[in-house]
Amino acid sequence: MKQNQLNNGWLSNTRSDVLSGMTVAIALIPEAIAFSILAGVSPMVGLYASFCIAVITALAGGRPGMISAATGAMALLVGSLVLNHGIEYLFAATILCGIFQILMGMLKLGRFITFLPQPVMTGFVNALAILIFMAQLVHFEGQGWVMYALVALTLVIIYTVPRFTKAVPSALVAIIIVSVLSIVLDLDVNRVGDMGEITSALPLFHLPQLPLTLDMLLTILPYSLSLAVVGLLESLMTATLIDDITGTPSDKNREAKGQGLANIVTGFFGGMAGCAMIGQSMVNMKSGGRTRLSTLVSGIFLLILILVLGDVVKQIPMGALVGVMIMVCVSTFEWSSLTSLARVPRADALVMIVTVVTVVATDNLSIGVLFGVLLSALSFAWKIASISLSVRTAGDTATYTVQGQLFFGTTSHFVHEFNYEADPEQIVIDFTQSHVWDQSAAGAIAKTISRYGALGKKVTITGLNEQSTELIDRIGLGLSGGHA
Repeated sequence: MKQNQLNNGWLSNTRSDVLSGMTVAIALIPEAIAFSILAGVSPMVGLYASFCIAVITALAGGRPGMISAATGAMALLVGSLVLNHGIEYLFAATILCGIFQILMGMLKLGRFITFLPQPVMTGFVNALAILIFMAQLVHFEGQGWVMYALVALTLVIIYTVPRFTKAVPSALVAIIIVSVLSIVLDLDVNRVGDMGEITSALPLFHLPQLPLTLDMLLTILPYSLSLAVVGLLESLMTATLIDDITGTPSDKNREAKGQGLANIVTGFFGGMAGCAMIGQSMVNMKSGGRTRLSTLVSGIFLLILILVLGDVVKQIPMGALVGVMIMVCVSTFEWSSLTSLARVPRADALVMIVTVVTVVATDNLSIGVLFGVLLSALSFAWKIASISLSVRTAGDTATYTVQGQLFFGTTSHFVHEFNYEADPEQIVIDFTQSHVWDQSAAGAIAKTISRYGALGKKVTITGLNEQSTELIDRIGLGLSGGHA
């Protein structure tokens, strides 16, 4: 049994996972450095974080094949903390963030990711592709035609190699060929080493040098809570996307706890908080990575690159890595969503567009997703906030058939649909095609019965389902046996 779990979880795709992990590790370096600069810390803080988080989530995470490391979304949240209080507060906030995420996993909050509508997911993916592309544009500043040529060559190699062989990830082949060409020809282009200093040193255990006081905790608390929520949201959305790509499920609550453990360890080893990286996860998927081994290899090989091959890594031209990321953008963007805009309901199309625009405008995936979810919720509420009553009169009995959901949003319309004065002595209200949801709904029924009662007319309630009957009886209207 354990052997089968080992094979399925780690060794079922060994060659592709190892090569894919190596490709991801190379692509991680410039991003980790860039995010460190964004947070206002040394490049090594982002590199150490990427190593620690990748290794820990490979072991403890709930989504095999997903890449987690230092990210831009998390770096944006801690910039002011580092600026105003120093890097030790960053380490403490990272540890507390991890504790919050473990608690979220223990409370099984991961299941709430299932509440994200498809238009929001599509908007999230498309916005991410746009953000990744926009993030590459800065690398073209001050560069000549050689930079454009290297990016073009990288893309040609990436899309051509798979026609001849799929034994090696085409992205890795492209990085190697373009790097060798750049070094041999001594091309004047930006390289990885130009982005920040890379030192060949192992991450060491480090306790944050801070007094454990209430003031310190209150300082890091809002940052840690924001990091925990944003990191978990991005990680679970990325996990959901990979679930769809691979056709396999993930354990969202285990992922929450794994992310938390990774951030705790990172904080104690001089790293910054991180989460799942959808861009690098897509690189892993496109390069053939599928199991935990690919994630583990990405972290270990990243450390090897830093310690042993640091001088070689510094020579990799940014044009090669930019080309890889542009490939990720093209493959990540759901192009079919553009052609389906005219076919899907207008509300769904609006939700997707608002999600994309908000994310791109704020440069924050979480805010865009929040806006998309709120708009979807409003759209859903509007759709179900319609109720209709049809009446049939036979002799001294008028039967009203209720169609639609009775809740606080439809009670006013419900009460005013009855013809209290003109109706005969016996009134039947049939709820077979309806459901009573809340106290407001029960109150509307009571008000209707009361108004008929004031006119000396009797109301009989029929067709209530079990849940509706339990709700009404609990509130105390006493509609037993279907009569009022």
